[in-house]
Amino acid sequence: MSKKLTVSKAIREALHEEMVRDDKVFIMGEDMAVMGNVFAITTGFLEEFGPNRVIDTPISEEGFCGMAVGAAMRGLRPVIELMYNDFATVAADPILNQAAKMRYMTGGQASIPMVLRAPMGSGRRNAGQHSQSLENFFCHFPGLKVIAPSSAADAYGLIKSAIRDDDPVISLEHKLLYAKKEEIPDEEYLIPLGVADVKREGKDLTIITWSREVNFSLEAAAELAKEGIDVEVLDLRTLVPLDWDAIVKSVSKTHNVIIVSEEVKRGSYAGELSAQIAEELFDELDAPVERVCGLNIVSPFSPVLEDENFPHPKDIVKAVKRVLNK
Repeated sequence: MSKKLTVSKAIREALHEEMVRDDKVFIMGEDMAVMGNVFAITTGFLEEFGPNRVIDTPISEEGFCGMAVGAAMRGLRPVIELMYNDFATVAADPILNQAAKMRYMTGGQASIPMVLRAPMGSGRRNAGQHSQSLENFFCHFPGLKVIAPSSAADAYGLIKSAIRDDDPVISLEHKLLYAKKEEIPDEEYLIPLGVADVKREGKDLTIITWSREVNFSLEAAAELAKEGIDVEVLDLRTLVPLDWDAIVKSVSKTHNVIIVSEEVKRGSYAGELSAQIAEELFDELDAPVERVCGLNIVSPFSPVLEDENFPHPKDIVKAVKRVLNK
C-alpha cells in the first residue's frame, strides 16, 4: 500500500509519529506553535501536544539553539527549526562549537540527540540573506551529521532516523521541494543515515547529487537518453556520514563523474567530493571530475537573474557532454 504526500506533509508525518512514539521529543523554533510553521508543517501540533512540547521562540537563533543543546544533554530529543539555513551563522557557537563537539570532549558521557531542520536553497525570490545552500558549512565540522533529502519518501525515512540518532543531525530541506508530491509507502519505515540511493541506473557517467538537484539531474538524464547517453544518478541523501562505498561502486562502473549542487562553487562540498574522488579513484576515471554548481555571487532577488544562479537540467546536459566529449 502507498499514499501520496508532499515533502512538507511527509516531514510533518514523521515529526508527528516520533512525538507520539517518544515523549522526550519536542519541537522549537520561530512560529512553530501558534502559526504552525511558515510552511504549515506543524499546524495543529500545539493543540495536540501542548506548549511544553511545541515551543515558539523569540527571534534569537543563538539562544534557542543553545537551549536545544542543553536539553539534549539532559536526555530530551529536541527538533528545532531555523526559518532559513542562512540563520545558522547567527547560531554558530551552539551548533558548531557545542553540539558538534560535546560528545567527543566529554569522552562519550554527554550525547546530543538533537535535529536541526534548516530550509535552504534558491528559486523562491528570497534574496541574498535567505537563499543560500550551506551544506559545505555544516559538513566541515566533525561531530555533525547532515542529511539532504530530495523526495517525500526520503524526507520521511531520514527525519525519523535523525530524531532517533544520538548525535546532532542537520536536516537541509530545499524550500522548493516542500510542495513536491509523490507516492510513499503507507507503513512506517526508516532510512539509515549514510546510505545513498541510485535514483537511475546508467553506464556512461555518474551524476553525484542531492536535494533539489536530484530532480534536475533526472530530467537531464532523460534528455541525454534520447541521444543514447546512459547516465547514472546517485542521490547521496546523507552528506555526513558519506556513503563512499556507493560512490566507489558507481564510479568504478561508469568511469566518468560530474557533481551537481546548488551551493556556490567556490569552497563547496562538491569540491570536497571532487577532491576525494580524484585522490582515491584516480585510476578509475576516464576524464577529470567536473562540478556543476551555483555561481560565485550573492543570490539575486530578480527572478530572471536568480534563475541563472543555480544549475538547471540544460547545464547538467552540457556538463555531461563536455566530460564525455560528445
